[in-house]
Amino acid sequence: MDLFEKCFDFTLVKEAIEAGIYPYFHALQSGQDTVVSMEGHRTIMIGSNNYLGLTSDPRVKEAAIKAVEKYGSGCSGSRFLNGTLELHLELENALSEFLKKDACITFSTGFQSNLGIISAIAGRNDVILCDKENHASIYDACRLSYATMVRYKHSDMEDLEKALMEVPESKGILIVTDGVFSMGGEICKLPEIVALAKKYGARVMVDDAHGLGVLGEHGRGTAEHFGLEEDVDILMGTFSKSLASLGGYMAASADVISYVKHTSRPFIFSASIPPANAASALCALNILKNEPERVRNLKEISDYMRDLLRERNIPLNETETPIIPIMTYEDTRTFILCKELLNEGVYVNPVISPAVPQGQSMIRTSYTATHTRELMEEAADIFVEVFSKY
Repeated sequence: MDLFEKCFDFTLVKEAIEAGIYPYFHALQSGQDTVVSMEGHRTIMIGSNNYLGLTSDPRVKEAAIKAVEKYGSGCSGSRFLNGTLELHLELENALSEFLKKDACITFSTGFQSNLGIISAIAGRNDVILCDKENHASIYDACRLSYATMVRYKHSDMEDLEKALMEVPESKGILIVTDGVFSMGGEICKLPEIVALAKKYGARVMVDDAHGLGVLGEHGRGTAEHFGLEEDVDILMGTFSKSLASLGGYMAASADVISYVKHTSRPFIFSASIPPANAASALCALNILKNEPERVRNLKEISDYMRDLLRERNIPLNETETPIIPIMTYEDTRTFILCKELLNEGVYVNPVISPAVPQGQSMIRTSYTATHTRELMEEAADIFVEVFSKY
């Protein structure tokens, strides 16, 4: 059998392109902002994770430029060897202080962060309890760890407790959950998860990629939102969303961080974050600390858009976050609607099976603290125009 046979049989992309509804890899001619130039057209961007609107902030861009001027374009090595800059240490110290944890370690990407954390912390004698709708990087990390992975039904605390009851006392237990689920936009049931973890002697890890800068009075994320910052053992997050850069982090106790630093293969054998990425993330973090009103602005503009969509009878899933899923149900219909919206000047993200169950396809929209009400009204009217055709 030819190894490439699966490639030759993969015709879905060609069919979508021929039908004119292929929705991916649209090119921007401008930076990430509330309004962008996409393939030569003015487009309202409501398909980005630029939650605080900092990717275009002059201070963040200037920090990246200065870092390149001082340190060069890259580090050319692992953090273990020549790849640690004082800038990395400054970023990690700032993150641990902000998140109220003893220590922090940074990774080159968010995906790599989950791989590096979970594969180091959990091993053959451990059990990982994983929400069925956790991010793909968590699933890959569980496989890399060689621990036993048990999936519990999405946000189903009875199913989680049933799984906990079946874990032998000799096993170490890690409960890992998204703080904000990236597709549906809902918040995890962290108080119940923490209570069950204490009852059964488990540790808790929260992937707060979509929670940092979004939830909590100061934007510290899901744990702050629920007042449980001391009860979450591991906080993981990314720089590619609220912090306007690229990379990821783990915040935990000093002993746990030291263990991961010295045992995590994805950390040890990867080049460190380039200077520009570290500097822009640090600058964005400082802006978040000094301008917490951005978190409030984000909630206000998201709630305003929710109200507009409800008033116009657009079928949406109710959430409390800047992620607002609009139901389209069927894959091809989703592609068509995304294409029509883009033609009219609104960029959104299609979410189809297997990312969601068959029959539950959606358009994922997400919002930014710097969006204006006028832009939201314009986008909502375009939704009505497009949806009325289908």
